Amino acid sequence: MKNNSERLSDILSWLDSISYIKTEKIPEVDLYMDQVTSFMEEHLKKTKRSPEDKALTKTMINNYAKNNLLPPPVKKKYSREHMLLLVFIYYFKNMLSFHDIEALFAPITEGHFMDASGLSLQDIYEEVFSMEYEQMKRLKEDLLRKFHASEESFTDQKEDKDYLQLFTFICALGFDVFLKKQAMEMLIDQIREDYPVDHSKKKKS
Repeated sequence: MKNNSERLSDILSWLDSISYIKTEKIPEVDLYMDQVTSFMEEHLKKTKRSPEDKALTKTMINNYAKNNLLPPPVKKKYSREHMLLLVFIYYFKNMLSFHDIEALFAPITEGHFMDASGLSLQDIYEEVFSMEYEQMKRLKEDLLRKFHASEESFTDQKEDKDYLQLFTFICALGFDVFLKKQAMEMLIDQIREDYPVDHSKKKKS
């Protein structure tokens, strides 16, 4: 059985091994559904909880399109812009409802999807993910702070001390995620008011 320090080391090593999908890795040509799922499976495999999990399936993609998270494919093919949106959806889908993701994405898809005249979706993607290094650095620092704080808990406990300290660490991480999710939802509610989704426009297209 691993001790808590070894568990933390595993997490930090895993964080060092992952990165976002660079735009130069995304094919220039449009892709069919099977090609999309294969690409995502290959490039997101390190973020899956277990090897048996699927990063993206045909059903998922169809649900995203049906719920207005993703514009429909053109002649059953998905563009680079579709791929970029799918990466964003992948990161948000376990934290936000489809309704919230739709509201969050609406100004992006309406104003920048397949728009070559101004700021492109690729420009937005690259700007957002350019912050990855600093975000990862701060995340590691925060993990270490929370871990060391958990080590100061239950120090007089003779039985189950490691488990109780691990439980404390997980609770600290969970409370952080809970509050950030609440903050995200508050901001999305404001986006929904400021940039209401026009479903009639989607039906006509």
